[in-house]
Amino acid sequence: MYKYFDTHAHLDMGQYDNDREELILNLQKENIGVITIGTDKKTSFEAVDFANQYKNVYATIGYHPTDASEEFKEEDFTELVKNKKVVGIGECGLDYFRLKGSFKTESKKQKENFIKQIDFAVKKDLPIIVHCRDAHKEMIEILESKKQEYGDKLRGVIHFFSGGVQEAQKYLDLGFYFSFGGVITFTDAYDEVIKFIPIENILPETDAPFVTPTPYRGKRNEPIYVKEVYKRIAELKNKDLAKTKDILIKNIETLFKIKLQ
Repeated sequence: MYKYFDTHAHLDMGQYDNDREELILNLQKENIGVITIGTDKKTSFEAVDFANQYKNVYATIGYHPTDASEEFKEEDFTELVKNKKVVGIGECGLDYFRLKGSFKTESKKQKENFIKQIDFAVKKDLPIIVHCRDAHKEMIEILESKKQEYGDKLRGVIHFFSGGVQEAQKYLDLGFYFSFGGVITFTDAYDEVIKFIPIENILPETDAPFVTPTPYRGKRNEPIYVKEVYKRIAELKNKDLAKTKDILIKNIETLFKIKLQ
């Protein structure tokens, strides 16, 4: 059984170029698993390559919304998705924060790519890893529509959830999970919504190399620091850490349909 598991990191990024293998092998020694996230065609192939090399690494494949200049095409991912260590589609979704130029044109492209990835995920019986920034209203509308179409076949996680209680309830009604990272260790801005969301719908992540948790602020973030996220969730839920770990690991197994213990 993994002691800890990080559901969202970016091991392909340049911050790890000098010591990537050492980092992953250290995770193995610490009995920590990780999902490395594809954000375009290139990084999706890299994610699967890492997953093939290391037993404690899993992968997702897909297009981040800020890569909407490229069109998501199922045929580009047909071979990758056959790999048993591919456990999700995305990071996909909507990001209106970084939109440049024509909002109408670019937001339309983001929605088209996102819907294609939802359809692909349902077809392949995989969850979607949802990125949503400044777009919860449109995101919920899309997911509600797709839920009517697909029912329980549509499942996923709202990565690095940034909404409030009202948005959280709507995602809960859709059966979605919520992931939280290192930011919850150094601000109380997420306390209310974490206390509101049932622990059975929460996943731990780091989003490494970004948003390093306390007490490692100022350093490069790494999946090993996911321990601090577990600790903070346990505190906010007023639960024993061991019990919290068991619940979170079970949540990961349920959503991604992988055996971790």
